[in-house]
Amino acid sequence: MATPLTADKLLKALRDEGLNVVEHRSWRTNNRNHKGPWGPTHGVMIHHTVSAGTVSSVELCYNGHSRLPGPLCHGVIAKDGTVYLVGNGRANHAGLGDDDVLRAVIAERDLPPDNEATTDGNRHFYGFEAVNLGDGKDPWPEAQLLAIERAAAAICRAHGWSERSVLGHLEWQPGKIDPRGFGMDWMRGRIGDRLGGEPERPPTPPTQPPAAKPSKPKYEPFPGAAFFRAGRRSAIVTAMGKRLVSEGCGRYQVGPGPRWSEADRMSYAAWQRKCGYSGAAADGIPGKSSWDRLRVPNV
Repeated sequence: MATPLTADKLLKALRDEGLNVVEHRSWRTNNRNHKGPWGPTHGVMIHHTVSAGTVSSVELCYNGHSRLPGPLCHGVIAKDGTVYLVGNGRANHAGLGDDDVLRAVIAERDLPPDNEATTDGNRHFYGFEAVNLGDGKDPWPEAQLLAIERAAAAICRAHGWSERSVLGHLEWQPGKIDPRGFGMDWMRGRIGDRLGGEPERPPTPPTQPPAAKPSKPKYEPFPGAAFFRAGRRSAIVTAMGKRLVSEGCGRYQVGPGPRWSEADRMSYAAWQRKCGYSGAAADGIPGKSSWDRLRVPNV
């Protein structure tokens, strides 16, 4: 016996079990609570939809049909293992079933044959509809079977139940055959194995390393011709002068130093001429082309 999970807790339980969950439309308020009580909950019931296609199956289970209003379950499990939540609260999925089966589920013991239809199952069971034609030929992909296992285990884990709290519709209501295509004892075995270990949570995205800081340029970028004016003091001027001296273009009596001077201009004019410039192009005021060729070390 358990109080039904809230919408937030149901969603968290499913995702914590590693499921890809899609919240379909207004699933949080889509229920049949006005037709009867929801809870206490005792177990999880598995069905097949008798339909094909994810979109149409999800809409069918959300809305219901002319003979049976929706929601027709709490979650629809697609072929690819995605779980679409379509209802939260009482849902038209279990119908009337055997009270002996209900007592067995509560006690978590082997289920007796279902030979009566006297007890309201919509009140007591979460329901999952798996997309399948139910003809015994439509395949059950492993991704879908794994999602059934995970969805049932998620709710059992949230309530502290064992795999004995999971049953098929065919074990509850006489005349039902769903889910057709796999055995419920086999599925309960898978669920039990899962409950025996830690839940497989979604993989944590790898931590992104901090963005590398841009490396400092090896050479001083061209500061612009206007930088080189009378009275300018900068370590860049000193570094430039040292490079001019190393290139055999230094015209310094003392230095070079940090203050831009006539000696710096004359020295740079010698470098410009060495680079092939002449006339006004060798006026001693650095330009970008000659500056880049000089390769003044970064300061």
